[in-house]
Amino acid sequence: MASQDNNVSEKAVVTLDEGQLRRMSISKADYSHIANDAAKAAKAETTMTLRQGLKIYPYAVFWSILLSTCIVMEGFDKTLLNNLYAYPPFQKKFGVLLANGTYELTVAWQTGLSNAALVGEILGLLLNGIAAERFGYRKTIITAMVMVTAFIFIVFFAENVITILVGQVLLGVPWGIFQTITTTYAAEVCPVALRGYLTTYINLCWVMGQLIASGVLRGMLTRDDKWGYKIPFAFQWIWPVPIIIGVIFAPESPWWLIRRERTDEARKVLVRLTSKDPNFNADETIAMMEHTNAMEKAHNAGTSYLDCFKGTNLRRTEIVCFTWAVQTLCGSTFMGFSTYFYRQAGLGVEHAFTMSLAQYALGAIGTIFSWILMSWFGRRTLYLWGQFLMCAFLFIIGCLGIISRENIGAQWAIGSMLLIYTFIYDATIGPVCYSLVAELSSNRLRAKTVVLARILYNITGLATNIITPRMLNPTAWNWGAKAGYFWAGSCLLCTLWTYFRLPEPAGRTYGELDVLFEQKVSARKFKSTLADPFLALQAEREAYGLESDVEAEKVGPTVERVERA
Repeated sequence: MASQDNNVSEKAVVTLDEGQLRRMSISKADYSHIANDAAKAAKAETTMTLRQGLKIYPYAVFWSILLSTCIVMEGFDKTLLNNLYAYPPFQKKFGVLLANGTYELTVAWQTGLSNAALVGEILGLLLNGIAAERFGYRKTIITAMVMVTAFIFIVFFAENVITILVGQVLLGVPWGIFQTITTTYAAEVCPVALRGYLTTYINLCWVMGQLIASGVLRGMLTRDDKWGYKIPFAFQWIWPVPIIIGVIFAPESPWWLIRRERTDEARKVLVRLTSKDPNFNADETIAMMEHTNAMEKAHNAGTSYLDCFKGTNLRRTEIVCFTWAVQTLCGSTFMGFSTYFYRQAGLGVEHAFTMSLAQYALGAIGTIFSWILMSWFGRRTLYLWGQFLMCAFLFIIGCLGIISRENIGAQWAIGSMLLIYTFIYDATIGPVCYSLVAELSSNRLRAKTVVLARILYNITGLATNIITPRMLNPTAWNWGAKAGYFWAGSCLLCTLWTYFRLPEPAGRTYGELDVLFEQKVSARKFKSTLADPFLALQAEREAYGLESDVEAEKVGPTVERVERA
């Protein structure tokens, strides 16, 4: 528990005065009762172990995993399209004939196709930030699934590259919805003990989609006709119908219901998400949600996109946005173009697809390993050291790129370095990012803040998708593996930002995180600062007219700033 850390150096608190309570139409007595129950729930949640969390919230785990499966098909298609650039039947159908007798998609079309989905995703993200908060997570996901089912027809029946481009743009709209709604849902249906695992599971879904795509393409290498790439496109129809059926029966987010002031429904949903455990009190947990929502309404009442840039939310928006941008700027583009990269590094077609398959298998193992690492080191440490190690391996890849064309051993060494790089990425940056963006945004603005973060991620993705094909394509810059130098420098800059700006949210309730941001605690002191989301002793006496310290202690603990060894 963060508040019991031996290295705690000081304590932070945010209080609500009588005027703020009046503006929220909450009486002193009602708020006193809410704060009392909320304090009990917060203590129970922050002391809850992983085993207890799984025992109390088994249904929350199930529903979160089901909804996160939406990301599998996005990971599938993104990897499928980028790796088709190295697939002979696709190259012959949509590429141009080179002087050496081979076919190759032009740099312009590689860039256009890779960026098409990103353009649609930005539109989908903006729609999601509004639709999810207005209509709820379930209805929004079902609508997006119907859109996916319809738009797959366009890419499946495409006979020219322009049609594929249009299909990718349209498919990007529902994918943009999935990218953030699954993260926020996972963050809102589970307690602190499970939050990191269920949010990082989303990265595992990405990797599973990438692994399935690589496996399907590897199996199609024996075909030299159009079905070699049409069959993989058709695989995308496997997911929507079963997921839609599951989402119909899924419970809504209790936090969303609290924000909509539908407290009775929120309590019923919370009961559906949890088991009958004598150690769990649904009413106290609902009180904690109400208390956190009231605190945020008092200090940052709005819920629009503009409110993400006001007051303490500006800092939270900056941190969340750049945290997600790091995923792209740390050189991960190499992984998305892995098969094409391996081909340009000198490996044969079969070896290139085999290496990509091994790469994504390692990615899945890395994501699972991250769950162990998070329990040992926390989010910030993993994010920081992951980038540092990735920077080193990118530099090595760049060095090997100088001799790879003439040296078969160097070609395989490049492949091996990229495999290790992938493992490090999926054990640190890849999965931990999802946990960070969900935890560091405020409850009332979570959907919109995460949307803005993903939009910045997509914008940086647009830029990297423009320059990466040029780095690798023999008809353009033809850097090959030497592009590792460029991404090593970019990754180093990301490491510096992480050190100075990224805080540690592990073990904190959303109320505690609100306090830390409201008090402008330094990112490097988040872990060592004791945060109390409840009223100060003196403030309680004045606000509620309590006659003694004993009575005040029933509402919440004291919050004077303290010094500890």
